[in-house]
Amino acid sequence: MAVKEESHRARQAQATKEQVAGAARVLFAEQGYVVTTIAAISEAARIPAQTIYSAFGNKPAILREISRLWIAEADTRRLAQESLALTDPVERMRSAAHWHTRQFETGIDVIRIYQEAARADQRMAAEMQRVWGAREHELALFLQSFAGQLAHDPQRSLDLFLACTTMEIYQLLVLDRGWPIAAYEAWLADTLVAQLLP
Repeated sequence: MAVKEESHRARQAQATKEQVAGAARVLFAEQGYVVTTIAAISEAARIPAQTIYSAFGNKPAILREISRLWIAEADTRRLAQESLALTDPVERMRSAAHWHTRQFETGIDVIRIYQEAARADQRMAAEMQRVWGAREHELALFLQSFAGQLAHDPQRSLDLFLACTTMEIYQLLVLDRGWPIAAYEAWLADTLVAQLLP
């Protein structure tokens, strides 16, 4: 019985965290990370401020929860693993375009929030550097899976991949120029294939 109660409390605590993170994500995107207060998040989430402090402690912890939920929603880890199982290098590269598009489609606002937080807080800047470093490492491992099938050496291949998948290009084409998501993904897939494969 005690185990069930503990499990129920854990689910309630996680539900509360997700409710706070959802409200905070909207406020951070609309008003800005820096100016948004815990009190404002409390009001929007309809969760007492003290509960938020107890669950998170501070805004960076709330942002980490937002990021965790975004990654889960985008499901990019599973999609990336599935792409590694593809034997055709063109299909594998096109699959990479799909999970990158999915990441931007579900979370470009989160990336922007992180960028603002990094400009305002050295700790968040360091955290963002770690995140980008981890992303580069994962992409390098992905490109290694092509094992001699790439048009360039590993470093140049990574550089080109990173250049093609910058947030700024997605923002320009999809958000500013109004491209449909499918058109952006097709363009990205064609570009990656043309730039990275012989």
